[in-house]
Amino acid sequence: MVAFGRRRFLQVSSVGAGALAIGGLAALSTAGDPADERLPDANGLLLPPSFASRIIATTGMVVAGTDHTWHPFPDGGACFALPDGGWSYVSNSEDRPGGVGYVRFDADATIVDAGRCLDGTVRNCAGGTTPWDTWLSCEEYDRGMVYECHPIGAVPAVARSAMGRFRHEAAACHEPTQTVYMTEDHPDGGFYRFIPDIWGELGSGTLEILTEPDTGTLEWVTVPDPDATDTHTKDQVSRTKRFDGGEGIDITNDQGVVFTSKGDNRVWRYDPAAHDLSVVYDHDVAVNGVLSGVDNLEVSPAGAIYVAEDGGDMQIVLVHPDGSTFPVVEVPGVPESEITGPAFDPSGTRLYFSSQRDPGVTFEVTGNWTALTRPVTLGG
Repeated sequence: MVAFGRRRFLQVSSVGAGALAIGGLAALSTAGDPADERLPDANGLLLPPSFASRIIATTGMVVAGTDHTWHPFPDGGACFALPDGGWSYVSNSEDRPGGVGYVRFDADATIVDAGRCLDGTVRNCAGGTTPWDTWLSCEEYDRGMVYECHPIGAVPAVARSAMGRFRHEAAACHEPTQTVYMTEDHPDGGFYRFIPDIWGELGSGTLEILTEPDTGTLEWVTVPDPDATDTHTKDQVSRTKRFDGGEGIDITNDQGVVFTSKGDNRVWRYDPAAHDLSVVYDHDVAVNGVLSGVDNLEVSPAGAIYVAEDGGDMQIVLVHPDGSTFPVVEVPGVPESEITGPAFDPSGTRLYFSSQRDPGVTFEVTGNWTALTRPVTLGG
C-alpha cells in the first residue's frame, strides 16, 4: 500500500499574486494567447509561423505512390525507425472491422509503401510502442484485447490475451520497472499495469489494477480473471480507483507516466518510483485553459507533452511543465471530428496525426518543434 499524493496543480509564474486559488491549490493559466500567432497553411491548418503540413493519406483513397487504400476512422498511431534510415507511421482503424494500417517513408521522407499490419479485429482505438519496436494496438470494446504488431507487417500480429480483456484505450511501456501501463475508456474505468513474466515477451504475466483502499492511499491489486469471463476486469476487486474515460498514455523523459481522462478533461501523472498520482491539468479549474476534450497524447523526443482534442477546438495543445497550455495545431471546419494518433518521427521534426472523420485525413506537420518548449520535468 502506497501514499496517494495530493493533487498538484502547477502554477504559471506569469499569473502572479492575482492567481485564482481553489482549495489551496494554484489554478493554471495560459501566458497570453499563442493561438493569435498561428496562420493558415496551404491545407487550411492553423500552425505556428514557418510550420507547414502535407496530407499523407485520406480515408477511401489510395495513398500516393502506393496501391493501398487508406482505412476509415484513423485513430491511435506511432512512428518506428527502420533499418534503411526511413520510418513507418502506423495508424489504427476505430471501425468494424478495425485493424492497423501503415505508411512507410524513406530517409528523405518520401512515401515508398503503405499497407496493413493487423486485420480481423474491432474498434482499434489507441495503443502504444514497445522498446523492442512493435506496436500494441488496443481494441475498445468490453472484451477487447491488445494485439502486438510489426510496424510494416513483416510478421503476423499476435493477440496478447494475458494483458486483459476490457475496453482498452492505450498502453505505455515503462522500461525501468519492466511494466506496461494501460488505460480504459469507460466512465468508471480502471488504470492497469501488466507485468510480463519475461520483459520483451507479452504472452504471459500478471495484470493488476489500481485501487484506493483508504482515502490517501493507493494499492496495486491482481485482477483475478483477466479474461473477464463473468465480470468486467474493472469490477473484480474492491475499491478500484475510477477514471472517467481513460485515453492517451505515454512516458515522460523523467520516467513518469502521463495519461488523460476525457470525461473530466484532466491530464494525470503517475510516478512509479514514488507511487504518487497527481493532476497536471484540470480544465475545470484552469484559468484561460484552452485544452478541452483531452484524448490521445504524445511526449516528444524533447520531452514535451502534446495532447490532442476530441472535439474542443480540434487542436493539438502543448502542456508546459508548469501546467500552462499552448495551442499549436488546429484543424478548422470539422466540428464533428477528433484529432487522433499524434506521433513524432525519429528526428522529432515531423508530427503525424489524423482528423478522424468527414473524411479521415492523416497529416504530417513539419517545423522547429523544440523551439516551442523546454524539456518537461513534472516531478518534485
